[in-house]
Amino acid sequence: MLDHLITGGTIVDGTGAPGFVGDLGIRDGRIVALGPVGSITEEAAETLDATGLVVCPGFIDPHTHYDAQLHWDPLATPSNVHGVTSMMAGNCGFTLAPIRAEDADYTRRMMAKVEGMSLAALENGVDWNWETFAEYLERLEGRIAINTGFMVGHCAIRRYVMGEDATTDGATDEQIAAMVAELRKAIESGGMGFSTTLSSTHSDGNGVPVASRHADIDELVALCTEVGRHPGTSLEGAFTGGLDQFADDEIDLIAKMSSAANRTLNWNVLTVDSSVPQRVPRQLGAAEIVEAAGGRVVALTMPVLVPMNMNFATFCSFNLMPGWGEILSLPIPERIEKLSDPEVRRGMVERSHSEEAGVFRRLADWDNYVIGDTYSDANAGLTGKRASELAAQWDTDSFSALVRVAINDGLKTILWPGAPDNDPESWRMRTEVWDDPRAMIGGSDAGAHLDRMSGAPYTTRFLGDMIRGRKLVSVERAVQLLTDDPARLFGFLDRGRLAEGFHADIVVFDPDTIGAGTARLVNDLPGDSPRLFAEAHGVTRVFVNGVVTVVDSEATGATPGKILRSGVDSAHTEVVPV
Repeated sequence: MLDHLITGGTIVDGTGAPGFVGDLGIRDGRIVALGPVGSITEEAAETLDATGLVVCPGFIDPHTHYDAQLHWDPLATPSNVHGVTSMMAGNCGFTLAPIRAEDADYTRRMMAKVEGMSLAALENGVDWNWETFAEYLERLEGRIAINTGFMVGHCAIRRYVMGEDATTDGATDEQIAAMVAELRKAIESGGMGFSTTLSSTHSDGNGVPVASRHADIDELVALCTEVGRHPGTSLEGAFTGGLDQFADDEIDLIAKMSSAANRTLNWNVLTVDSSVPQRVPRQLGAAEIVEAAGGRVVALTMPVLVPMNMNFATFCSFNLMPGWGEILSLPIPERIEKLSDPEVRRGMVERSHSEEAGVFRRLADWDNYVIGDTYSDANAGLTGKRASELAAQWDTDSFSALVRVAINDGLKTILWPGAPDNDPESWRMRTEVWDDPRAMIGGSDAGAHLDRMSGAPYTTRFLGDMIRGRKLVSVERAVQLLTDDPARLFGFLDRGRLAEGFHADIVVFDPDTIGAGTARLVNDLPGDSPRLFAEAHGVTRVFVNGVVTVVDSEATGATPGKILRSGVDSAHTEVVPV
């Protein structure tokens, strides 16, 4: 007897092939039958009539930071209700293992700074009762709703081996050997590969560059070489030039890393903006140089616009504007005093538009900022107002209007920047990128920057846009971009497609309603901390390993996900076959 029979739906199998109306049977966590309507005659314990619905593989999110959240939220909300059935965590060099007990506080404060995780949630929602990477994975095995693979983070390994010296010194040959040994143990226990960050935006809770930024080429190559000794692994990295345009030495380094491992390196995130037409050719052009060196690099890029809110009270991208950090790191009273000075504001605006601001210039369209949540009587009724509207009302400039509102709230006001890359040419460029083998859809950062952005719903939002909105690609191609493409990148075995023998990771959705709600701020994290949350629409069922985890866009509470382990759940990831 089948466990589940899905009948009469449009089967979109993930390969890009045309969909067809058919039936699908599930038993013991696998797809055991697939064919035209009426071709499956075996009885089933449960039958779902999917007439008018689309049946497709579960979505795979290649770049998340759920490493901490899974400990208090094993469902990995909201990714679960948006159809994600497998994901990769441990990205950008940031993992929670290996770790020594005395480094837990440092790690919490680092994650709060670089990944925008609530410090209160990290302190109250995670017990930090492990040391090795293997122990960390075992804590989660059997209690998660989404299949999850974890990269092994460079920062964690370096801190584990070097202690406090990890953020001040270069490594000796002996320390590099010790890091390689720790990486080997972590991968042998199931780590999916190696991740690092060399991005100038990544500093720890003390304001010091994170550990991996102190590594030299010899250290990076040694670690990547170890990755190449293990099947089913890959590399991931964050780089300063990833925000805008790679420097030549960054491309050279990526080439050395990828070729040393004989593994693909993916990086996050390629921003497509027609106002900077040279960015995409430069970033994707790095692939030719890397390929010539015997490696491969793939850029992750988001297929939807993911607005990130700002404020002047807590660390955000504003702090990364040239000259802004020294002002926005002052105590709040001194910060308000500085921001109240018209000359200071004038200088901030000038620097926000300068060449030095790089990619952050896209945040400098002050006229189109919209006021979000406010916290004082003085700002009553301003939510939803555009800065240019307030500036005209108050006879001032838009940036000064935003500062005036923020000061009324003690700088806590939520500010939403306008999207500078929502023009037809930017969307045309995106469709070209989606079809480019040097790029892949992904980069949600789900689990990070919780009160700033909501990237997790990109899957349903993208499908809704492709089916009922811009319709830039077919539903079959959209599904392939979300499923089979990332599965092949990571070498996932028997995932990413609907085929007999594959794991029953399946999404059934209504093409007329599939989409995501507007992100809203909720206080549901440990320590009563806030995060942005967006509901899913049109997700009729989600199956993970043959178990129903979502019904009508609501989680069932089931946790059938498994830890994806390299060499067991993944294979064949070599750039050059060996």
